[in-house]
Amino acid sequence: MASTYLTRTPSSAGNRKTFAISFWVKRSGLSANQNIFAATNDASSSNARFYVLFGGGDTLTFKQYDGSNTNFELTTNRVFRDINAWYHIFYVFNSYDGTADNRQRIWINGVEETSFSTRTNPSGNADSFVNQTKPHNIGNDTNVGSRFFDGSISHFHLIDGTAPAYTEFGSTDSTTGEWKIKTPTPESDVYYGTNGFFILKDGNSVTDQSGKGNNWTVGGGTLTKTEDCPSNVFCTINPLYRMDLSNNATLSNGNNTFSSDQSGYNIRYGTLGASKGKFYYECKFISFSPETSPGMPFGISASQIPSGAQNGGYAQYDYSYNYDGSNGTVQYNGVGGQNAVNYGTTPLNAVGQIGMCAFDLDNNKLYFGVNGVWANSGNPAGNANGFSIVDPDSTELGIYFPSTADRSSARSYVYSFNFGNGYFGTTAVSSAGTNASNNGIFEYAVPSGFTALSTKGLNT
Repeated sequence: MASTYLTRTPSSAGNRKTFAISFWVKRSGLSANQNIFAATNDASSSNARFYVLFGGGDTLTFKQYDGSNTNFELTTNRVFRDINAWYHIFYVFNSYDGTADNRQRIWINGVEETSFSTRTNPSGNADSFVNQTKPHNIGNDTNVGSRFFDGSISHFHLIDGTAPAYTEFGSTDSTTGEWKIKTPTPESDVYYGTNGFFILKDGNSVTDQSGKGNNWTVGGGTLTKTEDCPSNVFCTINPLYRMDLSNNATLSNGNNTFSSDQSGYNIRYGTLGASKGKFYYECKFISFSPETSPGMPFGISASQIPSGAQNGGYAQYDYSYNYDGSNGTVQYNGVGGQNAVNYGTTPLNAVGQIGMCAFDLDNNKLYFGVNGVWANSGNPAGNANGFSIVDPDSTELGIYFPSTADRSSARSYVYSFNFGNGYFGTTAVSSAGTNASNNGIFEYAVPSGFTALSTKGLNT
């Protein structure tokens, strides 16, 4: 949602003294002001509004500002920098409460937040700007310009007029101890009131599921569906872990699109890794410039980078294996240093081509393919003609992550990964292949026994 937002202007006013907000978010970009929710007091004012914001320091703020003064505010000391996690955030406002500190409260993943860098309590019986007949936004605050939320949002609820318990929207898993999503029954478990709503349930629908008919619209950008959800977290490219710290490849579309910056090798790893199991992902070649022999490198890398190894080509360090699309070779670093071996010589060097990677960590085999055809007559399902993965030595953790890079400095590349979300960038796969694991959506058939690299896939 880095350039997308939703909007709704209520047709009639609701309760401005009591409301609750519940939503799940997964961040993609950090260190910038990003609005999750905003309700304006005056559509012509750039200041008077209630808003929920991840700030530049990655703290979380709930604040109402009337154009001259702060009416009330909670800003956490806690920072939110885990780009692989879904956070459940529950906020309740109740200015009727006789205890000042109870007039606004926050729970994160089922635990009440009590440590704040700023706490300004609302006065008794104070009015909020929420539930007025003024514009409300999700994913941006249109009255202050571009403060788009960069990430994914799921199960967004507004409760108008009551203050339900946070346990109506989440619960603790008795087996794992993790906080998990819970969907209340409208009007039975919670009463939504005049302007309450429930949107973004299990997808990108902005149709209200509360029964109140308070539908939202897309105010700008493209609202893209993702399989990534609080119940099943999928791998993405990790913006926080890169091999060459001097370079800054750009990540977009939920950290699934990689754009190099023509300065070094820009090597990036995935957010999820594995030491056992069988996993599959895809990567689409979007563009390149300038280049006479283009190729898209992608593959897997072990979990540690040797001390001081911050520069150099992909697969020069740390048990990395990548398919060099310019010539169809596998480049890798194992025992004996860097190597390059022909592996069917199927090139992946044209815009629009889709690379396939299947890595079998039970049998230490790796397979690459292009546009639905496995290179070297490989058969991942039959454990045939795979490239051998050398086990890391005792100094390594033995966990492999999807990885990518540009081919060298002074060249610009764009690749879009599909780790199971069913999209390359904002474009859905053209015809989903078969997938016996029922985990993820891919362009081509997932080999039997393989699955998407996600929390569900890791636990099968």
